[in-house]
Amino acid sequence: MLLLLTQWLGESIRAFNVFNYLTLRTVLATMTALGISWTLGPWVIRKLTELKVGQAVRNDGPQTHLVKAGTPTMGGTLILLSIGLTTLLWGDLRNKYMWLVLLVTLTTGIIGFVDDYKKVALKNPKGLSAKAKMFWQSAIAITAGLFLVNAGQLPSHTGFIIPFYKEILYPFGAVGFCVLTYFVIVGTSNAVNLTDGLDGLAIMPTVLIAGAFCIFAFVAGNVKFATYLGVPHVPGAGELMVFCAAMAGAGLGFLWFNAYPAEVFMGDVGALALGAGLGAVAVIVRQEIVLLIMGGVFVVEALSVMIQVASFKLTGKRVFRMAPLHHHYELKGWKETQVVVRFWIITMLLVLVGLATLKLR
Repeated sequence: MLLLLTQWLGESIRAFNVFNYLTLRTVLATMTALGISWTLGPWVIRKLTELKVGQAVRNDGPQTHLVKAGTPTMGGTLILLSIGLTTLLWGDLRNKYMWLVLLVTLTTGIIGFVDDYKKVALKNPKGLSAKAKMFWQSAIAITAGLFLVNAGQLPSHTGFIIPFYKEILYPFGAVGFCVLTYFVIVGTSNAVNLTDGLDGLAIMPTVLIAGAFCIFAFVAGNVKFATYLGVPHVPGAGELMVFCAAMAGAGLGFLWFNAYPAEVFMGDVGALALGAGLGAVAVIVRQEIVLLIMGGVFVVEALSVMIQVASFKLTGKRVFRMAPLHHHYELKGWKETQVVVRFWIITMLLVLVGLATLKLR
């Protein structure tokens, strides 16, 4: 919206043409989303408290978590509101990729909202059934895949890219690409949701990865940089910088209230949506493997749950003291803040490795 306004004003006043620069709008998007989160945060927390949407705590979990019972959840609505408003304000409304990632994020957020609402408001501990949740997540992901297949202009737009190599491209075809999109979006969405179990644990890695994808989006959208670095050029992908910056800014604003001891939890409405948004961006800029690398903490958390469930069903024994993995380390004696900060440090290192793939090819 503001981009269109400044472009119109730029016809008469040249100073407004500075807003055409994508890098400036990226910075402004980060600041805007952060400002919205900071400003609306206390009001959202107060409303959630009035509605009595308090977090339920597992009885079989770490005993230190019992004090968290009743803390307002569904704070992810604040994140989505900040991302949505900021992207619409500073993004190019004519860009198809911006609308795609925004819709994937918000519609997945609706799934999480329904799940949270059933759990905390309707007191249904199961929330939205696993089948219903998976059905709607799958529908969103496959729809996104079909859209990208039709939008793709070159084989590299729907092929499978291997980082660290310039020339390796596996053509998947329409069906294969939709399957890949499905696993990336749905897998990342659920992995972030499983990681969201400690104060600030999931949101900071999300911020770091979103910030890194600003760089990947810029490179993919710029033909000169894409050619030089040997990555697929996707015309229009650069506009995703605004979305990623909005996610990073909104996440930092939310962390202000979610840092230990948390005043609010994001809930499924935030975790599912953020994961889906990151997955959609990774598919568009053709960096699915890089997302796997940078989101290593999310991957390991999800794997720990799958390993635990499989082991218990097959052998009756548990591999970890408790899954997801962050609870295992808590039960081993790590303090909650130690687990969170150490997982943040690991994510920082993995993000640097992911960024290194741009040059090491």
